[in-house]
Amino acid sequence: MKHWIQAARLRTLPLSLSGIIVGSGYAYYQGFSNYKILILAFLTTLGLQILSNYANDYGDGVKGTDANRIGEKRMVAAGVISAKQMKTAVISVMIITFLLALLLIYVAFGKENFALSLIFILLGIGSIGAAIKYTVGSNAYGYNGLGDLFVFIFFGLVSVIGSNFLFTKMIDWKLFLPAITIGLLSVAVLNLNNMRDIENDKMAGKMTLVVKMGLEKAKIYHQSLLVIASLIFLIFNIVTKTSFVPIIVVNIFLIIHISKIKKSISYEDFDPELKKVALSTFALSVLFWLTFFFSKLTTNF
Repeated sequence: MKHWIQAARLRTLPLSLSGIIVGSGYAYYQGFSNYKILILAFLTTLGLQILSNYANDYGDGVKGTDANRIGEKRMVAAGVISAKQMKTAVISVMIITFLLALLLIYVAFGKENFALSLIFILLGIGSIGAAIKYTVGSNAYGYNGLGDLFVFIFFGLVSVIGSNFLFTKMIDWKLFLPAITIGLLSVAVLNLNNMRDIENDKMAGKMTLVVKMGLEKAKIYHQSLLVIASLIFLIFNIVTKTSFVPIIVVNIFLIIHISKIKKSISYEDFDPELKKVALSTFALSVLFWLTFFFSKLTTNF
């Protein structure tokens, strides 16, 4: 069991929930709340993330990409879990996640909103496909430098805007600002992962953006992601006249992080920074939720 838990990569799960927390927190501020939708959204998102991690372990494992990787070992590459067992797990988690998604859609839209339900079913299928095709198959997009784009879309825009729509049945343009922030921060986590694995990816033919641009340019790209994410969140604060505390608190840690990345020489230096950016993103989402929760309480009072 411990090997399956390791393969699920628990440290990646808080990051996957960040978009849901932001979308539901803003929905609460808008006057919408439903604990059933919230719980099912969390479970579906966790299912997608675990599916992605299992599929990634399988895809990179059978291609030999993880043979000499730095950081946590991968179960298929290490021979702890066979490729056949992992493939079965991928299929099982995929089915469970799809069923959770269907239940979530039904609770959110009921029988009377068939068109919306159909759109979200297609979106769910797309999310499952994206989770699997990152490393699985001959045309896996993670091997062609498209991982950053897909992470931005699904961890940022889809997660935040989509989860908010489940509650509100409408789209508020202002929410695109924190959605972009969460998306960029999630891309920064992937970028750290790819900077750590650059040499191993080169040898395996995994052409991530980092491999294509080189380590030094990847550092500049990384810093740009964090700076732009922070600026966009500040714009959201100005537009909505909300507290700057969340982004200020998180930026204290991000500034320290950027300083360390600039000085990083060894590829092993990038691995501990992964957790820091992932947890900073999660902390930002929680602080965001608390800001709107207390703002709503104050308004009601």
